[in-house]
Formats: sequence, structure tokens, C-alpha cells
Amino acid sequence: MSEHSPLTEVESHGIERIPDADRTATPFDLFRLAFGGANTFSTCVLGAFPILFGLSFWQGLAATVLGVVVGALILCPMAVFGPINGTNNAVSSSAHLGVHGRVVGSFLSLLTAVAFFSIAVWSSGDALVGGAHRLFGLPRDTLSFAAAYAVFAGLVLVVCVYGFRFMLFVNKIAVVSATALFLLGALAFAGDFDPSYPGLFATTADPAFWPAFIGSALIVLSNPISFGAFLGDWSRYIPANTPHRRVVGAAFGSQLATLVPFLFGLSTASIIATTAPSYVDPAAPNFVGGLLAIAPQWFFLPMCLLALIGGMSTGTTALYGTGLDFSSVFPRLSRVQATALVGALSIVFIFVGRFGFDLVRSISTFATMIVTCTTPWMIVMMIGLFTRRGWYDPEALQVFNRRQRGGRYWFTHGWNWRGMTAWWVAALAGVLFTNIPGQFVGPFGELAGGVDIGLPLSIGIAAALFLVLLALFPEPRAAYGPRGPRLVRTTDTLILPITGSAEAERFTVQVSRRRER
Repeated sequence: MSEHSPLTEVESHGIERIPDADRTATPFDLFRLAFGGANTFSTCVLGAFPILFGLSFWQGLAATVLGVVVGALILCPMAVFGPINGTNNAVSSSAHLGVHGRVVGSFLSLLTAVAFFSIAVWSSGDALVGGAHRLFGLPRDTLSFAAAYAVFAGLVLVVCVYGFRFMLFVNKIAVVSATALFLLGALAFAGDFDPSYPGLFATTADPAFWPAFIGSALIVLSNPISFGAFLGDWSRYIPANTPHRRVVGAAFGSQLATLVPFLFGLSTASIIATTAPSYVDPAAPNFVGGLLAIAPQWFFLPMCLLALIGGMSTGTTALYGTGLDFSSVFPRLSRVQATALVGALSIVFIFVGRFGFDLVRSISTFATMIVTCTTPWMIVMMIGLFTRRGWYDPEALQVFNRRQRGGRYWFTHGWNWRGMTAWWVAALAGVLFTNIPGQFVGPFGELAGGVDIGLPLSIGIAAALFLVLLALFPEPRAAYGPRGPRLVRTTDTLILPITGSAEAERFTVQVSRRRER
């Protein structure tokens, strides 16, 4: 797919290394995709949590900025794997978790994508129906909500099937238009906004303040971290010779830009808490309903447009990565086939979860738990990037996809138990110490006085344990590049050559030909 390919040309590339001639994206394209995927009502809902937790506007602003900045710092190094290896981050994780261990990244990104795709469709669909109800009298019944969800999900699936170029085009429009609509919304609510909203805590000495503050910051922080598994899906189209600082800067800047929807959510939530407090009841929060209750009538149409544009942007960035990763785990499926299959299953989940089991609140908790498990995987990847000096073997990364054996990243029967151990121990600890009031509290969630320390704990354990294991049980010298390792030792272990059966080789040729068609 060249730079001048038409938008309606279906992308043929799967998770194999993108040819240099087709890598024509720029760091600014990465910025637009990452920012566009978060510039929506879903992020506004997260921005309302500091008010739901009882913080004042200024306390909530501090928690929001802290969460965005720290989350962006954790996320941004994950952007460089794509340009280096020309493939997605799950495939790149073979270097640190092993040829077979890379399925961990695929599984985590699959769950993350389905969860955030569902949240995007539900929140945007609810806003669209609510706005249409106030504007045109559309009934707020099951049929209306089902139609809105179907329209969103169907449009998103079409864009994702066409692939990267079409998705980039959608986000180019979405970034500008959604931001303009948020700024228009700021004007709509400016007359009612009072930055002196006091919240529930008169002083930071209140014993309940710090759990609320830290919990708010961690919920905000989960948004940028949720992109960790997906950045390689988009940055793999950036040329390998692009300076890493530009790629990292684009990823970092894209998350700082999300302060627009975060602050919109924070500000409007403080207005709702003052004028329509029943909508911010922690037991049954309804941010979209509260926004509709306080919005001037002239803003209903822009709100419907914002719901449509934001839902499309978030949905495409989530579902595109899902199909791509699914095709990497099951190479017999092309990217288009995998996207269509996972998209259809996700749509079924959206309808069953919304109308059959009312999983809307549960999926938010589920998404938070996925982020808690994904973050230590990212930490292992980033430490590996540092110790390997950014060097990788592209052919060895593709062993799993080609159904082969051996290579630099075969380690122990295809598993690098050092990275795997650091990941699962840290992820388990994070879940055990998670404390999401009213939703999920782990067995040890109360040990820190009600403060949710699950995510910071998982980050610390993953970093410390992986470095200790690398020191005590050095990896083979061949896993490192010609410049050798950084900080850690290596051993002169024999590396098995990459081998594959004739059947596997024929299968690889068949898959390549099918994707070319």
C-alpha cells in the first residue's frame, strides 16, 4: 500500500514486516491516531470521576493533570517498537517473552480493544440517542439505542476492514472536528461553570481525601496506558530511520492533548454536581444523562455530531488493532478476515452486554483490570528495549507467525520465562491490591487505607523482578545486537537455527498470496 493508494483500497498487510516502500506515515499521523482515539465521550466520562469521588474542581484538575502526564510518560516509549521492527507490539514482544510468550500481548490487546470498543459504542450511542430525543423527540427506547449501536459498530467495522489509510483519513477529520466541538461545548457551559466548586473535602487532611485523589489520578492514568498494546499497529508505518525522539514526542503529545476531553468532562461534571446532583451519585452515575440535563438546547445537535465523530474515531483505533492481532495468532486468517470475524463477535458482545446482562458498569471495571495486567507487560517490553539497545532481529520475530521453530528468541521451548514470570507476578499483585470503590476490591485492596495501589505496585514489581531475573539468569548473547547488552550480563548459549516443515513453508506462501489478492 503506497503513499498514493486510494482510501478505498483494502489494506493487504498483516503482521509481517511492512516493506520500506510502504512505510510513509509520519509521527504527526501517529499523533492524530492516538489523540483521535481518545478525543471522545469515553474520555469525558473518565474525566468526570474526580468529581464523582468528591474532589473539588481544582483538586480534580491536579489529579487529572498528574494522571495524564504520568500515563503519557509510561506510554510513549512503546511507540518506537513499530518503526524499529515494522510490525505490531505483540509480535515485537517475542524478543522479551519468547516466540510463544508473545501470545500474552495478543490476548491482552484483544481484550483491551473489545472492552474500549464497547465503551465507545455505548457512551457515544447513549449521547446520540439522548441528544436526538431532546432535539427531535426520538423515543429513548430499546429500538433507538439498538439502532444507534448498530450504526456506530457497522461504520467502524467498514473503516477497519479497509485498513490503515482509511482509518488515518477518518482520524484526520475527527481530531479537528471533535476538538472544535469540545471548544464549542466550553462556550455552551461557560456561564454555569464555577471553578470554586468545593467538593466534599474541606482539607487534604481529611483521611478520605488521598484515596479519592490517588484513585482519580489512576483512573485518568489508565486511559493513556490503554494505548500501549496498540501503538505499534499504527507506528509500524513510520520509516525506520525516523528519529526516535520524534516518535516518542508524538505519542507523548497525543496524550497531553487529551486534556481537552478530560477537562470538558471534569468541568461539566462539576456543573452537574451543583445543578443536577442525582446524575453524579457514585452508586449510579450517569454523566451523559447529566450533560443532557444541563446543556442548552442549541448544543444538542453539536453533541450528536460529537458522539458520532468521537465514537467513530475511538472505535476504529480499537477494532483495527484487534483484527490485526487476531490474524497474528491465527495466521490462516488474513487481516480482513480476522477483522470481520472479531468485529462481528464484538458487535454481538455489545448487544448482549447492553440488553441481555447490563454489563455497561462491569465493562468499565473490566477495562481497568485489563490495564492493570497490561502495564507490567509494557514495563517488561521497555526494560528489554533498554537492555537490548533497541536492536531486534526481524526474522526471528516472525517465527511464530510462520509456524517455525528456533531463532534468537526461542529461549526455553519458545518461552522466555524471565519476562513471563515478571509479567504474571506483577499482574497478579496488581489485581490483588486493586481498590475500585463500589466495583471491585481485591483481597488486599484495603491494606493501604483504601488507596488503590494496584497499578503502581504492578509497575514496580515488574521492573524490579525482571531486572533481578536478567541479572541472576542471563539471556543468551545472541539475543542482543552487535553492540552487546546494557546493564545486564549474557551467556554463550547455543541458539537453535530457525527451521520449519515444508508444510509450514507452503502455508506461508499461500497466506502471502491470499493477502496480496
